[in-house]
Amino acid sequence: MNRIKELVTIRNLSFIISIFFFVHLVNYFLFGRGGPLQLATRMVPVAIIIYVLNSLQQGNIYPRLGNLWNRIIAVIYIGIASYAFLYFESQFENIFMFRAGSYNQTDILVGTLMFLLIMEISRKLHPALFWVNVTLVLYSVYGYLSPIDFFWHPGTSYTRLITSTTLELATGIYGRYAQMALTLVAAFLLLAAVAKAFGAQSAIIQYIYGAFGKTKHNIPQVAVLSSATLGAVSGSGAANTAVTGSFTIPLMIRHGIPPVYAGAVETAASMGGLIMPPLMAVAGFIMADFIGVPYWEVVLRGFSMGFVYFSAVIMSVYLLSVRSVPQEEVNPPAVPLYEKLKTYSFFLCILSLIVLMGMLGYGPMRAAVYTASLLAVLLLLIHLYFKYKARDKDFQDQKLFEIARDIIETHADMAWYLVILMSTLGIMIGLFTVTGFIMRMGSLMMQLGSVSILLTILVAWAFGWLAGTGLPPTATYIVVAVIVVPPFVHFGINPWIAHCFVFLISVWGELSPPTSLTAAVASRLANASFMRTMLTALKICLPIMIMSFAIFVRTDMVVNPGLAQIRDTLLVTAGSLGFTFAMFGRFVKQMRYDILLKIALSLLALVPLFHPQLGYAIPGGIIVTAALVIGVIQHKKVAMPKPKSVVGAE
Repeated sequence: MNRIKELVTIRNLSFIISIFFFVHLVNYFLFGRGGPLQLATRMVPVAIIIYVLNSLQQGNIYPRLGNLWNRIIAVIYIGIASYAFLYFESQFENIFMFRAGSYNQTDILVGTLMFLLIMEISRKLHPALFWVNVTLVLYSVYGYLSPIDFFWHPGTSYTRLITSTTLELATGIYGRYAQMALTLVAAFLLLAAVAKAFGAQSAIIQYIYGAFGKTKHNIPQVAVLSSATLGAVSGSGAANTAVTGSFTIPLMIRHGIPPVYAGAVETAASMGGLIMPPLMAVAGFIMADFIGVPYWEVVLRGFSMGFVYFSAVIMSVYLLSVRSVPQEEVNPPAVPLYEKLKTYSFFLCILSLIVLMGMLGYGPMRAAVYTASLLAVLLLLIHLYFKYKARDKDFQDQKLFEIARDIIETHADMAWYLVILMSTLGIMIGLFTVTGFIMRMGSLMMQLGSVSILLTILVAWAFGWLAGTGLPPTATYIVVAVIVVPPFVHFGINPWIAHCFVFLISVWGELSPPTSLTAAVASRLANASFMRTMLTALKICLPIMIMSFAIFVRTDMVVNPGLAQIRDTLLVTAGSLGFTFAMFGRFVKQMRYDILLKIALSLLALVPLFHPQLGYAIPGGIIVTAALVIGVIQHKKVAMPKPKSVVGAE
C-alpha cells in the first residue's frame, strides 16, 4: 500500500496524460489519421488537463485559496475537459456534419463550458488577450449601442457567440490556429524536447563558450551565437532568454560587461529566435497556411531575414564590446568530448531537417519526427558510450527512464501552452469575424490606400506596434495579417512582402515599449533597469524595423529565392550594418566630426536599402561596405579602453 501511495501522485498522473498526448500526436505526425480538426477536438481538452495538473504540481491554480479548494476546482476543470473530450469523440460527425447550424442544447452546453474554461485559463496565462476577448464579447452582443457608426453592428446572441467560437470548428477554440499548434508546431517542438532532455542545450552553450570565448570582446558573442542556435528550435524570445541568459548574462557581467548591456545583448540575441527557422515564433507556420505554400518556402525567406538580423546584432555587440571592455584574453574551461559530440549531433540534425524538407521534399511534420528521432538516437549512443564504456562520472547518475520521461513531459509542457494560446486566439478571430470588425478595418485600409500606399504602410506599422505592446508575437501576426494583408494585396503588393512585413512588425512588437517579456526576463537575470535594458536592446534590434520597410524595395529578398534573393539580402545587410555603425561606432575622437561622418554613412546606407535602381543600389552597397571596414578599424583605435591584465584560467 505504501508503494501504491508513492506511485499515485499528481506528477505521475500528469506523466500518464502526457504519454497519451505525446503518442497520439506522434501517431498523427506520421499517419495523419482523422485529420487536424478531429485531432483538435481530442487534444485541446487533453492540453487543458495537463495544464491543470502542472499547476497543481507547481503550487496551486489559485494560490490564495487553500489546497482543498484548489483540488476541488482542479477536479471540476478536469471533469469539464474530460466530458468535452468524450462528447466530441462520440458526437463529432453529428456536430460537424448533420447538426451544423442547428445545434442541440447539449452541444451548446459543452461549447459554453469549454468557452468559459479557455477564457478563465487565458485570464491567468495571457491577461492582455483575456481582456481583449472580454471586450470583444461585450462588443459582439451590444454593438448596436455604439454611438460611432464605424463600430456599430446589430449585435449577436450569446448562443451565436458560443457556436461561432466552439461548435462551428472552422474558427474558435478548435479552429485552424489550435490545429496548427497541434500539428506543425508540436512536431518541431520534438527537437527542443529531445535536446533538453539529453542536455544538448547546455552542451551547445558550453561548446560555443569554449570555441569563441577566448577574449573578453568575444564573450558577448557567445550569447549571440547561443541564442541564434537554440532560438532555431525554441521560437520564443523569453524562453530563449531564460535558457541561454541564465548562463551568458552572469558570464558577461563577470567579465566586465555592464549589466544593462549584458541584458540588452541577450534580449536582442534571443529576439532572433523569433526570426530564425524552423520555428520562427510559430507565425511562420501560420504564414505558410495563409499564403497556401509548403512551409519550406517560408523557411527560405526566414534564413534571409535571420542573416540580416544576426549580421547586424553581431556588429552591434562587437562595437559595444570594444567600447565597454578592454582587450584581454581569457581561458574558458575545456569542453569535454561528450559536449562536443552533442553539439555536432544537434547541428547535423538541423542540417538533416533542411535536406529532408528542402531537397527530398518531405512534409514538415514527418521531417521533424525523423529529425527528432535521429537526434534522439545520436544522443542515446553518446549517453550509452560515456556511461558504460568510458565510465564518465558525469553520466553515472543519469537514467534512461528519466531522460525519456523528460522528453515526453517537456514536449507536453511546451505544446499545451501553445495549444491554449492558439485556442484563445481562435476565440479572438472568431469574435472579430462575427462582428464584421475585420471587414470594416479592411475597408478603412482600402480608403487609406486610395490616398497613398505609403500612408497605408505607415498606418499598418503603427497598428502592429500598438497590437504588439499587449499581445504576443503570434497573436500580433494573426490580428494584423487578417486586417492588413488583403488591402495590401488588393493594391498590388506581393503577398510575400505583405506577410513578411506583418511578421517583422509582430517581432518588433515583442520588444517595443512599454512591454517586453524578453527584456523583462533579461533585465531580471542581469539585475538591471528594465527600461534601460529594453531601450538599449531596441537600438541593437534596429534591423528589424529597417527590414520591415526595405523589403518593399528590395523585393527579391522575400519574393524570389535564388541569386536575386542573395543579392538583395546582401544589399539590405550592408544598409543595416551602416545604420548599426552609426548607432554604436566611432570614426574619430572629435565628437562633432564623428557625428558628421556617421550622418553621412547613414544617408549613404539609404541607397542600398531603398534606391529602386540596382545601378545605384549595388555601388552604394559596395561603398557602404568599404566605409564599414574603415569604420571598424577606426573604432578599434578610438573607442577601445586600455588593457589591464591577462586573465588566468577560470
